[in-house]
Amino acid sequence: MCRFTLKWLIISIAFALVTAPLGALGQEILPSWNDGATKASIVAFVKNVTTEGSSAFVPAEDRIAVFDNDGTLWTEHPIYFQLAFALDRVKAMAPQHPEWKENEPFKSILAGDIEGLAATGEKGVVEVIMETHAGMTTEEFNSITRDWFASAEHPRFKRHYNELTYLPMRELLDYLRANGFKTYIVSGGGVEFMRPMTESMYGIPPEQVIGSRIVTKYMLKDDKPVLMREPKVDFIDDKTGKPVAINSIIGRRPIFVAGNSDGDYEMLRWSTAGDGLRLGVIVHHTDAVREYAYDRDTHFGKLDKAMTEAPERGWVLIDMKTDWKAIYPPAK
Repeated sequence: MCRFTLKWLIISIAFALVTAPLGALGQEILPSWNDGATKASIVAFVKNVTTEGSSAFVPAEDRIAVFDNDGTLWTEHPIYFQLAFALDRVKAMAPQHPEWKENEPFKSILAGDIEGLAATGEKGVVEVIMETHAGMTTEEFNSITRDWFASAEHPRFKRHYNELTYLPMRELLDYLRANGFKTYIVSGGGVEFMRPMTESMYGIPPEQVIGSRIVTKYMLKDDKPVLMREPKVDFIDDKTGKPVAINSIIGRRPIFVAGNSDGDYEMLRWSTAGDGLRLGVIVHHTDAVREYAYDRDTHFGKLDKAMTEAPERGWVLIDMKTDWKAIYPPAK
């Protein structure tokens, strides 16, 4: 064999090893998933859309995968992480707002009365979000968010909130990316609340995070240009808003979609209604011991319509209790 041929043979082998899909080199695919129909359906889908010559082959540029966040990538009980953040912000800001001791919904929050907060309804929650998330620059809000994730603890698990991501779903994100997918978060949560954390948590950069947002305006502060967050809702990225945001920001219809609640129903329907092979998966919270068990009757992450229609629409229900070997990464 001539030197030139040997050189290119070595290069070809090295390239094949580097670019081989996850699992092709003897690594276990989705190691935190139990073997069964759910794991098999995901692996089969990825194989079909990434195998050249397959009738279901999808070019890499069209391999778009979108994931809800609350209840799909991280825990959402007993309350959404962002609501927990807002409640902590109310307590931290209370000394500058003595009137809150007498005014709802802040009165209930300061008294630790979550039922009292719930009684104020959506209006009360929105008021809390506006008071605690606005009136500052985007940089200031990012800093506050990072500090909270680094210090606040979940009331049940006694771990920082950024540790309560689902290990099997993180493996799924890695597996998809190893096979040429581009992964996005499409969540009803605040986009500026998620962006400071998603790259370290999931390997998803800020520009691939879509979420709800409040009005942000350019202004000069001490002659320095800043973006100021105002107490006005700009866009709610939930339910019918999700397909609209995907189309507006990504510009391609996803071929893989993951959610966990009826807030993801329209995203699931629109994504899986496109041409070619597509897959929708729903995280079903069935493990009260290792996490929480809930679906139709809950204030956070209600799963009713999407679960009922899943069989007829070909959506895969991920049974957290039986499909996952582990819920969270090992404690640090």
